[in-house]
Amino acid sequence: MADKLVRGQSTDGTIKVFVAETSELVGEAQKIHKSLPVATAALGRTLTVAAIMGQNLKNDADSVTIQFRGDGILGNIVAVSDNKSQVRGYVVNPLADLPLNKKGKLDVGKAVGKGDLCVIYDMGMKEPYSGRVPIVTGEIAEDMTYYFAKSDQVPTAIGLGVLVDTDCSVKTAGGYMIQLMPDATEETAQKLEEIVRNAPPITEMLEKGMTPEEILFFLTDGFDMLVSNETVTPVYKCKCSPKRMRDAVISIGKEELKRIIDEDGKCEVECQFCNSKYVFQKDELLKMYDLAR
Repeated sequence: MADKLVRGQSTDGTIKVFVAETSELVGEAQKIHKSLPVATAALGRTLTVAAIMGQNLKNDADSVTIQFRGDGILGNIVAVSDNKSQVRGYVVNPLADLPLNKKGKLDVGKAVGKGDLCVIYDMGMKEPYSGRVPIVTGEIAEDMTYYFAKSDQVPTAIGLGVLVDTDCSVKTAGGYMIQLMPDATEETAQKLEEIVRNAPPITEMLEKGMTPEEILFFLTDGFDMLVSNETVTPVYKCKCSPKRMRDAVISIGKEELKRIIDEDGKCEVECQFCNSKYVFQKDELLKMYDLAR
């Protein structure tokens, strides 16, 4: 089944729901970064929730960035999405590995560790808006739920999952986000909480062949829901280019550029999101030097 992101809301406007299958997207990230299972699970979950959050962005130039800055063996995890749920991301140590936890699951919480979770919304204003909370468990969905409660103050339930095969490839990946609007009653909150608590993992539902639409209705059983006709295909898409990389090199300043020109005579830059390499020769570096501050 191809990747798909659907959104719906209750007829009374008190519930918003997003459900995504991201198996191909997360599989593409795994191939690019050649990540081992625990890193694939952590990055895949972060990319999935970024793709979902991208659906709340209005303009093409808007973006949301999620950063898990933990002290675990994975190092920082970063995911960025635009308003079309085109995402990119990386984990500092994609080859990090750990034994399974006591439940026989990938130990993402331990691999992430303690630290800060930062979410940055860039809406084209003078300054991006950012919110920061401590990492509570390192389990991506739980920490994102905590972020929405503390920073955005929106009651939110998030489920994320990545099922990794024995050859390290991605079998299934997906996620959902349910949010309560200000007019939602306590009864609505309790009913949804019970459904989510008793729901099987998102990967299990997808493995059974349930579509994102079917999962959406399953998670909101008993409520009158409307599903948008506009489905989105979330994809892994890097936005690096020779110009962007050139601008990045120029931004390091005249002093550092002079050192590179004198000592190396050329500069190789690698994109963290897609591992593409860009090589700038001495004549190009001299032109960049003239443009640098």
